[in-house]
Amino acid sequence: MRKLLPLIGTPSGSHPGGRSAMTCRFRCGDACFHEVPNTSSNAYVGDVISDALSRRSMMRAAAAVTVVAAGAGAVSLAGAPEAQAAPVAGKGSPGKGHGQGNQKPKGARGLRFTPVAPNTADAVTVPEGYGQNVVIRWGEPILRGAPAFDPENQTAKAQAGQFGYNIDFLALLPLKGERGRQLLVANHEYTDEVLMFRGYDADNPTREQVEIGWAAHGLGIVVVEEDRKSGKLTPVTRHHLNRRLTATSEFRLTGPVAGSDLVKTSADPTGRKVLGTLNNCAGGTTPWGTTLHGEENFNQYFANSSRTTDKRYGIGTGATERKWERFDKRFDLAQEPNEAHRFGYVVELDPYDPDSVPRKRTALGRFKHEGATVRLTHDGRPVVYSGDDERFDYLYKFVGSKRMRQGNSRSAREHNLTLLDEGTLYVARITGDSPAIEIDGTGKLPKDGEFDGGGQWIPLATATAKGAVSHVDGMTAEEVFVFTRLAGDKVGATKMDRPEDVEPNPVTGKVYVALTNNTNRGVGSNPKADEANPRNANKHGHVLELTEQWNRPESTRFAWSLFLVAGDPQDPATYFAGFPKDSVSPISCPDNVAFDDHGNLWISTDGAALGSHDGLFGVATRGDRRGELKQFLTVPKGAETCGPIVQDRRVLVAVQHPGEVDGASVENPGSTWPDGPGTYPRPAVVAVWRTDGRDIGV
Repeated sequence: MRKLLPLIGTPSGSHPGGRSAMTCRFRCGDACFHEVPNTSSNAYVGDVISDALSRRSMMRAAAAVTVVAAGAGAVSLAGAPEAQAAPVAGKGSPGKGHGQGNQKPKGARGLRFTPVAPNTADAVTVPEGYGQNVVIRWGEPILRGAPAFDPENQTAKAQAGQFGYNIDFLALLPLKGERGRQLLVANHEYTDEVLMFRGYDADNPTREQVEIGWAAHGLGIVVVEEDRKSGKLTPVTRHHLNRRLTATSEFRLTGPVAGSDLVKTSADPTGRKVLGTLNNCAGGTTPWGTTLHGEENFNQYFANSSRTTDKRYGIGTGATERKWERFDKRFDLAQEPNEAHRFGYVVELDPYDPDSVPRKRTALGRFKHEGATVRLTHDGRPVVYSGDDERFDYLYKFVGSKRMRQGNSRSAREHNLTLLDEGTLYVARITGDSPAIEIDGTGKLPKDGEFDGGGQWIPLATATAKGAVSHVDGMTAEEVFVFTRLAGDKVGATKMDRPEDVEPNPVTGKVYVALTNNTNRGVGSNPKADEANPRNANKHGHVLELTEQWNRPESTRFAWSLFLVAGDPQDPATYFAGFPKDSVSPISCPDNVAFDDHGNLWISTDGAALGSHDGLFGVATRGDRRGELKQFLTVPKGAETCGPIVQDRRVLVAVQHPGEVDGASVENPGSTWPDGPGTYPRPAVVAVWRTDGRDIGV
């Protein structure tokens, strides 16, 4: 067996994971450098995990398989182009590993490719035998009348008709009657003004720059067309379904909070009409043909708070980074104290109806939604999973009370667009099955050989057509749905290490939770490791596997185990579902997750703290290769891998914030991807396919 490649470089500074200071400023408002919003005494999942690590043997009798391509198995870093759209990993060395020489790569079905080696190339690097193209970039026109992108002459009007900035969640939906075409739906999470505008003055942004920022946020819908000879996708500009929704578009509050005094403002005395959606991170698709979009770090857009409830959400008492409050009073909580209560929800969009008003589903609770993924109960009711992406915050699910109607009739669609307004919201309480003394914060497995245990879903409130009922003492139902974090505090929910994307496996029904990292775990007076979060100063994160009782998503009890404990496989604290650790790729900071049709879990990373760039990884979840993790691609300098979609013959990723490194600006770019020297770095969507036309990884 070949050994793993040495890791490249060193982790960056004191920032969480491998994030730059710029990422912390613009994406989440330096959340990790502020006081932890959750000061409750609830159990920390790390302590839970350290109580249950050793139930099973850490290693299984599996054939040792080398996963990381070394030497000629990756693009030479010294010879890598400054910025290219399609470098690939080279051939592996001869031997018994994956894809060495002319041998067919081994692995679980769907994961038979030569892994990409960790690298720092300013490019998207893909496996040998795979091609790629940039599908669409920030600023490309998608609406009628929108001009071509001119970075030196940007306007808010132009941006409102162009593809937005920093893409996160992606969905590809079928288009009936349009052969070879699909509907691409994207989140535009946030803006990096210092990388967008030449000569940007952070202390004195102009109104035009602020309005461009408003227009670059939100959602984008664009039809894409497939090249039948390859997997290449290109946008169909000016299609009638193409659409942009921005920070000033109309959205509607629905469910138990709609019309509440808690969400009324001077501009909207009805408490039902909201302008804009902000910081849309991950999301999901529904079985009835809509898309869901989680409003995550909305707190950073609001200034001058003075309330304790706002502090629990990380909203500051002073000015904001972007200074939007100077140009619209709704971002100044001293003038409009309820405006922040209108953000932090899951947005439901009907992408097939360009005239529809998207809805903010308040029954799913208000917190930093990383995303929202749907699974149906046996009788057709929706269950929505969502994580609150904050250190020491919680994992939630919503169980609907109404059944989905089949078909695309008008009555069926209208009925299905009400499914997420009625049901019960739950929060997770997790317990380990090992003694606390066996969880020492190092990631060492307990005596039973596994971090595992049980848990229960604690009801917070139930919404019905006739009203809502609180299950939390001392809080009304409206308060539970608006101040959901405080409700979780009161019922003793388990504190997690930044729960991000949560996705049920369509093949097995097991639910996977990406916990990105928590460098504050066990530091100072912060909660120490538990069995579900077993490492103090956790900079690499982990993935939790949850099995609902009887495999029924509406169950109120579940079993869990840690599927992956991320980091350098040579680190004793790491764990890969029992698969031999000298046969897996290094991984750090799991963020978004997705599944292929074989039931393999695909993980994109954010802020990898191993010295190499972020990437996309595939890992088998069952069979004798369970835990075998392989890197499929890496992204350019300063970028994050987002929105993975894995189809039979195509993988899509969003390359978010290329060039987002400390000290970077338009004048001093941190990356020249995707268009090369002399151009602005531009967030973009990339498609990857096999050049021989066959399915991915088979």
